[in-house]
Amino acid sequence: MPVLTPRTAPRVPAHEVTTRHLGAAYPLLTEAGLGHKGVLVGRDMLGGSFVHDPFELYAAGIVSNPNMIVFGQIGRGKSAFVKTYLWRQAVFGRRAWVVDPKGEYRALAHALGARPVSLRPGGPVRLNPLDPGPATEAAADAQTEAEAEVETGAAIRTGVRVDRRQAEVLASLASACLGRPLAPRERAAADLALGAASAARGVPTLPQVVDALLDPGSDAAAAVRTDRVSLLEDGRDVALELRRLVHGDLRGMFDGPTTSGLDLSGPFVALDLSALYNSPALGVLMACATAWLQAALARQAASGRHAHVFVVVDEAWAVLANLGVARWLQASWKLSRAYGIANVAVLHRISDLHAVGAAGSEQVGLASGLLADSETRVIYGQAPGEVAVAGELLSLSETEAEVVPQLRRGVALWKVGRRSFLVQHVLGRHERVIVDTDEAMRSDAVTSPAFGTS
Repeated sequence: MPVLTPRTAPRVPAHEVTTRHLGAAYPLLTEAGLGHKGVLVGRDMLGGSFVHDPFELYAAGIVSNPNMIVFGQIGRGKSAFVKTYLWRQAVFGRRAWVVDPKGEYRALAHALGARPVSLRPGGPVRLNPLDPGPATEAAADAQTEAEAEVETGAAIRTGVRVDRRQAEVLASLASACLGRPLAPRERAAADLALGAASAARGVPTLPQVVDALLDPGSDAAAAVRTDRVSLLEDGRDVALELRRLVHGDLRGMFDGPTTSGLDLSGPFVALDLSALYNSPALGVLMACATAWLQAALARQAASGRHAHVFVVVDEAWAVLANLGVARWLQASWKLSRAYGIANVAVLHRISDLHAVGAAGSEQVGLASGLLADSETRVIYGQAPGEVAVAGELLSLSETEAEVVPQLRRGVALWKVGRRSFLVQHVLGRHERVIVDTDEAMRSDAVTSPAFGTS
């Protein structure tokens, strides 16, 4: 066999390449990640640590909005991730407000020195979903309406202006209670009732709106060129459904002024709705709670205080299933940048986005829009039947779609902007108390104590 010498060895032409591409030839090099600014989530399965912060990523131009959606079957680790993520963000002074339909965030609240606001029929705490937004927002609404009056010369003159945010919240609640969109006559009757309630007390409440719907004034009727009896009939169905929140089985939570003395200045605010988790009205209640939360946050943001807040809507399927509430929630998602808020929606299955309504319905379109307005998607293990819808809704590659059903507990596929990561959530030894809600399940949940268990 001939021996190769430098003179006889084949010459391989030199190849020029950037260090970015040459890195693929070295297996010990790791993914660059998203930088070092933010909280440590866990371990990048392709090497290195994984750090994430939506506000830092937005400032760097990596994402166009700070919102996040988290998917995961029960027991795959999504709850452990969300709770520890909020816990770690508190170290950096970030605050969190949570709509908690199952009462799962009590341990986290106590660890942060907060006391959950427990809502139940006939309870001591009331929240007014019609609380106004910031004064600057009301002034902008007034200017817009005044300009419209000048342009059209046909404004409805009832002696009081209706706050746009309050009108949208009221319409969403009425639509949620009715289970259908409001007819134009019903919307007009609701707006007029809201105006009458505002004129009477300044900050309207649901009982005042119901009374105004059931007993409209002659000025309100004249404003829409009708009589009191016709206006009463236009708004009767809305009034009877809203009455359930005032005098029916759901009274005692949203039927008066907001209870004074609620501490909203701490690092964590949790609205506990677990007393009504199995109620068919859960979506309506979550809408009321979320409306109140976001009005309070908007006022604080307008005053220049407490920027960068996480607003978590757990069991978000209950909100998205109702058209009126889904419309309002999507609008809230779009205001995240204006108020310095990162919205976080938590769902079990990816198909929940399609299950909120019939195929091609507006509910499904709004749910998909909510997904489009969330540039961070965290996908924990899903059933094999979710592969097709996951690929369609989340624009997963074929490989990513195949991986999703195989993800073990504590491991998630992260889609951040245009980049993808496979991340194993690391649960600290002292964090276990804030994520484990069942002692029996905790004892044999996972073989290694280092990773998320719930």
